[in-house]
Amino acid sequence: MTDTGDGRRRLLRAGLAAAATALAGCTADSGPARRLRLATGPHGGPYNAFGLALARAAAGSRVEIVPVETAASVDNLRRLDEGSVDLALATADVAEDAVLGREPFPRRAAVTALARVYVNYTHLLVPAAGPVHAVPDLAGRPVAAGAAGSGVQVVAGRILRAAGLTGAGAGPAPADVRQLGLAESAAALRTGAVAAFFWSGGVPTPALTELARELPLRFLALDGHVGPLRERHGPVYTAVTLPAGAYGLTGPVGTLGVGNYLLARDAVPAAAASALLRVVFDRWRDLLREVTAGVQLEPRFAISTGEVPLHPGATAHYRSVFGR
Repeated sequence: MTDTGDGRRRLLRAGLAAAATALAGCTADSGPARRLRLATGPHGGPYNAFGLALARAAAGSRVEIVPVETAASVDNLRRLDEGSVDLALATADVAEDAVLGREPFPRRAAVTALARVYVNYTHLLVPAAGPVHAVPDLAGRPVAAGAAGSGVQVVAGRILRAAGLTGAGAGPAPADVRQLGLAESAAALRTGAVAAFFWSGGVPTPALTELARELPLRFLALDGHVGPLRERHGPVYTAVTLPAGAYGLTGPVGTLGVGNYLLARDAVPAAAASALLRVVFDRWRDLLREVTAGVQLEPRFAISTGEVPLHPGATAHYRSVFGR
């Protein structure tokens, strides 16, 4: 969680000026609650858990949050851009692809950020007794690489591509990629239908903790892929560590991290954005309890949204409340 420097402060000052009029005269007691549809993720997943917790936390405030189950990041950005939802959760890499109009998005998406809320840790799991010890060992083997429309699918595809396992050009046999969600991936690993699976989420992810109790697992190191992915896709990726003790690990495992953004359409009123952020910062412990452990939400971390511009209401909120 690093300070973003003068550029971010200039952006905050500019956004404050843009949002000042919209915020003027709006109080916590004026008017009915604003109803906002939030694109989350599949049932039982961390985005869905975060969305349900946010809806509970916002009850009685100036915003009403209506969680919408989706396929997660890519699907969420498409819905947000088309206007079928007001808010969305998405990984930083997918959000930047959307606002820059990079594949799989055909054009620049008109979305903004309210906050960076927590970091996903990329997990690559294999049976401890199996033959896979590193990413190159996945050549020719069946691999669960996230559900269609998910952020897991994006980061898994990039790691496999960097390792030369996607079938492009000469090289090892490509991995046999299966599009499976978290529950389906865990079931496939239990039965041997896949040799490995990717997951991107908080630590610990409850479903993986449960799986580790049933099946001895090996978590593969992925930190060696951080540099190549940053060179190709920018600083959305960072080196992080799965800590010893998580999932029964006897030692830390280096891996790849990517932030999660709470996003909004420009059309969301500044006052509603500010009211929502008050809930987020007042209740962040409740919101993060089910998705990641041992972290806290700080303003300097929250405003670090890279290429995704802050919503004017978010800019004004951070400036007025935190003086940044």
